[in-house]
Amino acid sequence: MAELPRAQVMALEANFCRVRLENPGPAEQRLLLCTRRSRLAHEGAQVMVGDWVGLEGIDWLDGRAAIAALEPRHSCLQRPALANADRVVVVVALAQPSLDLDGLSRFLLSAETTGLEVLPLLSKADLVTQQDLNQWLERIGSWGYEPLSFSLSDSPAIERLRERLDVGISVLCGPSGVGKSSLLNSLLPELQLRTAAVSGKLQRGRHTTRHVELFPLGNSALLADTPGFNRPELPTKAKDLAYLFPEIRNQLKAGVLCKFNDCRHLQEPGCELERSWERYGFYADLISH
Repeated sequence: MAELPRAQVMALEANFCRVRLENPGPAEQRLLLCTRRSRLAHEGAQVMVGDWVGLEGIDWLDGRAAIAALEPRHSCLQRPALANADRVVVVVALAQPSLDLDGLSRFLLSAETTGLEVLPLLSKADLVTQQDLNQWLERIGSWGYEPLSFSLSDSPAIERLRERLDVGISVLCGPSGVGKSSLLNSLLPELQLRTAAVSGKLQRGRHTTRHVELFPLGNSALLADTPGFNRPELPTKAKDLAYLFPEIRNQLKAGVLCKFNDCRHLQEPGCELERSWERYGFYADLISH
């Protein structure tokens, strides 16, 4: 693809793609509206947001081109449909709505199914005491993560998050009403995304995101906002589910051995898994049902 100008797909719109050129063309033009060559469809190639593509037939004056080639992906998500993501940012609120331990764990486990880096992000930190915030950060840290917290009025916290997301594609996910769109507005004020108030009766937010779209956060960083959802999907096989817990995965990587390869790490004879970690009861309930 070296002979073709290279671009990344930022959004899909019906039969068109909006792409961002790796190297801007005339007058620093960087965004183009593209069609997809029919031969790509005949070859079974599906263009996704996040794909790196090769362009031909560029009309600089009209800002249009055609996608002629598709590069291999280093990751591919189906829900949301996104290529080349590097990390999943799980955004949950500390208050309004209050943080639910099992709900947070389910979102983290769902994020772990991608095989990407998982970053827990606690929003609305200004609505809890510093002591409560520290306890939550330490608690989630003991699960095997490096969580961050922020409030929209805390500029240093927003900048720490920006530094953490400085390379690659980060996917924002989490329940509705936790401030994902407001966070994007804070990181990228020019977007002026529409936000929705949290329902006082249900304590859930209205969905404000309808499709996947990438937003530039810097020269080498992009953010993907995804449609809100309230119940993440988890694997049904016990072995697959167990590996989604860093508490188990890290023990297995450190050389913990069990007598049987299909060990569920409950009360099986010969299981060497250490069980004195906080979420073990949650894990055992998931495995048993």
